[in-house]
Amino acid sequence: MDDHTALFDLTGRVACVTGASSGLGRRAATVLAEAGAAVVGVARRAEGLGDWQSKCSGETHAVAADVSERASLANVAEMVAAPFGAPDIVVHAAGINTREAADDVTDKGWDATLDLNLSTPFFLSQHLVGDMKVKGWGRIVNFASLQTTRAFPGGIAYGATKAAIGQLTRAMAEAWSCDGINVNAIGPGFFETELTAAVFSDPDRAARNAAQTCIGRNGRMDDLDGPLLFLCSPASDYVTGQVLMVDGGFTAK
Repeated sequence: MDDHTALFDLTGRVACVTGASSGLGRRAATVLAEAGAAVVGVARRAEGLGDWQSKCSGETHAVAADVSERASLANVAEMVAAPFGAPDIVVHAAGINTREAADDVTDKGWDATLDLNLSTPFFLSQHLVGDMKVKGWGRIVNFASLQTTRAFPGGIAYGATKAAIGQLTRAMAEAWSCDGINVNAIGPGFFETELTAAVFSDPDRAARNAAQTCIGRNGRMDDLDGPLLFLCSPASDYVTGQVLMVDGGFTAK
């Protein structure tokens, strides 16, 4: 292995990925496993996790849990650490978008969105950073969004959480990077997943979104691989507190 390849090698590392049963979380869990990490995938749906494991090469373990329940996160952290040891890498890909219009936002929808999209990335990380501090090395990757900086219809609760993720990422970096724990965020553009099914079910809308990028197309799953490996590996040793937009230049226009 040459020096440049070693920059992205995760052999010997342990990773935890939430939302691993589908979409971008599943892709992230697969990519990290293929890069050599032992990966613990966490999601509510055990069936989806089982399907991910059956199709993923590499060392994997599944934890079926609802990470939106803050009281259960200490237990989730223990289950995550049980199979391979405490994680060196945590990717917070679990998320929800209720798509409620501003006039129709409900208490239930608002609270569910904030709990999963914003509170969970912080409090689950808080349970896991202790072991990273002991090792003097860690990577936390949050999931931002186009709505970290843009306002979309029906996205007031979701957008509020994703804007907050930008600041949470900076604040977590300020708190923990001195202990060797780098904290960054990936901001995906439009990728076809379960969460964006409503967007891609309308071909005209999907085409308009593609036209708004600099590159001229919507995202493909493999577009996420390089940026994720960069932020989870030694290649990003001097990168922390940043939001890396993986959006084909959508936010550049």
